[in-house]
Amino acid sequence: MLDLYNKQIKCLVALDSIIFGFDGEELKILLVKRGLEETTETWSLMGGWLQENEGLNEAADRILFEHTGLRDVYLEQLAAFGNPKRDPVMRTVSVTYKALLNIADYDHKLTNKINAKWFSLKELPTLLFDHSEMVALAVERLRANASLHPIGFELLPEKFTLPQLQNLYEAIFDTKFDKRNFTRKLLSTNILSKTDEKQKGFSKKGAFFYTLNKINYQHSTSFNFLSLTNPDKIL
Repeated sequence: MLDLYNKQIKCLVALDSIIFGFDGEELKILLVKRGLEETTETWSLMGGWLQENEGLNEAADRILFEHTGLRDVYLEQLAAFGNPKRDPVMRTVSVTYKALLNIADYDHKLTNKINAKWFSLKELPTLLFDHSEMVALAVERLRANASLHPIGFELLPEKFTLPQLQNLYEAIFDTKFDKRNFTRKLLSTNILSKTDEKQKGFSKKGAFFYTLNKINYQHSTSFNFLSLTNPDKIL
């Protein structure tokens, strides 16, 4: 049996996280400046190596904490990338994760032990290896998730206004929604709870803050927030 194992190729396992953040206007990704390519502006996803005595999820949590100092961040496994030539140094399979956080809530907590920077999704720099493919898949999965589940709320503070929520979904889907239709569709889901607090400083009246009603969402059987093919028909 050992003979059979010894004849197999040796392969490294990397874990790369696409860390999405929202600053109230734009959807952004946290990237790391590479130090190996001195003559180029090459950036990388937040990544590291699987250790001998840990599982994939455990390793992804550890790597995120080691690089950023962040814990308890939404982290979801996406896919594996295993093109034989994806890493020119050695055969490497990368398992990708999608992380979601609100920049205002977490940016001051970032230890930034490495040279990390937020980039707008619309203005990404040159990325390492196949990391641009990973980002494209993560965006596609984020849109699919956000159309059927309140996953986008991970990118918002605990209390938010309806305009803030609309800004978020316009950033996720890269499109504009009619304000009246968006609000009507949103409130009809019954997954939001209105608070007595208002956002001050943006208008005379101020906008009420809302929170996600997790109990109502858990009991909902027909939640369909947006249509991937034509969201304007549903809103």
